[in-house]
Amino acid sequence: MPPIRILVADSSAVARRELSHMLGSDPTLEVVATAPTGKQALEQVEHLRPEIVVLELSLQDMSGLDVLKALRRQFPRLPVLIFSALAASTGTLTLDALAHGASDYITKPTAAGGVPHLDQAREQLVTKIKELHSRIQPEPPKFPPPRKRYELAKAPERQPRLSVVVIGASTGGPNMLSEVIATLPADFPVPVLIAQHMPPVFTKLFAERLDSLSPLQVREALAGEQLKAGQVWVAPGDYHLAVTREGPVVKLVTHRGPMENSCRPAADVLFRSAAAAYGAGVLAVVMTGMGQDGLKGCQVVSQAGGRIMVQDPLTCVVGSMPQSVLQAGIAHQVVPLKSLGAEIVRRVNKTLSAEHMTG
Repeated sequence: MPPIRILVADSSAVARRELSHMLGSDPTLEVVATAPTGKQALEQVEHLRPEIVVLELSLQDMSGLDVLKALRRQFPRLPVLIFSALAASTGTLTLDALAHGASDYITKPTAAGGVPHLDQAREQLVTKIKELHSRIQPEPPKFPPPRKRYELAKAPERQPRLSVVVIGASTGGPNMLSEVIATLPADFPVPVLIAQHMPPVFTKLFAERLDSLSPLQVREALAGEQLKAGQVWVAPGDYHLAVTREGPVVKLVTHRGPMENSCRPAADVLFRSAAAAYGAGVLAVVMTGMGQDGLKGCQVVSQAGGRIMVQDPLTCVVGSMPQSVLQAGIAHQVVPLKSLGAEIVRRVNKTLSAEHMTG
């Protein structure tokens, strides 16, 4: 197989050189060009037709966001990976870029991070580039292939009352979670907890963005807060989010325990703790993302009698996370993105109605 052809657009000559070295050290990747300006980046994409663009958001002549918008108009299927500094200003721009069609992002290593941080950035870049490249979609065929069928787990005849919704997401999650959370009504009767793979600073900005889109209150999780109906909590970057029960009260816990699935926050940590606190009252939702985070947590939820819903992999930016749960045969439902929020509401309300009728 020929190497994956990459264009790097960054205003810094040092960054362009470092990125070219980092990516070029992998024989399956090839940096075919670099660009310090947006104009040059667009010209080179037109001329060289790279398979992936690595884009910094602050270029010499125009914003990376404007470059992204232009790329989306001309090359809607070209994967674009945002590579920018970790700061509040760039965090907002990164969320804007994801909203305008960026495929994914990683944050630049800081000078204080040292060699291990550089190695981690390289590993993340290479992994995400390869995963995004594997998902490049050609023009839709005139006669689409038949959908793959999955063996779903059999749901119990009577589902106990659902008391909490826990959601895990990674690549593609910020945009798709925005769509789902905006669908939940103001009177949603249970709390919602989200483990979105995202670095510090970004998670607070992401929670604020979700809050502006939703009739529910959305906040970055705070340790010790008591869970109540209609709240949405987002795991803070570089912290695991969990819950703990103290009698009738369930509270949030945040901690910097070991990474799981190379992630912190990790969906597995959240899902396990929810199963311990709520038993069969958990609805676990696994959304878009690469890797297998959420699988082991879903296994614990399943053993506790909870319900498992996954986003249809065909509607994901990267479908590895829901796919792993489907392949394990423990998912009760597969739902496309456009129906996911409504189905969460329907599923929760159905168990409340059933309890009222039998109560």
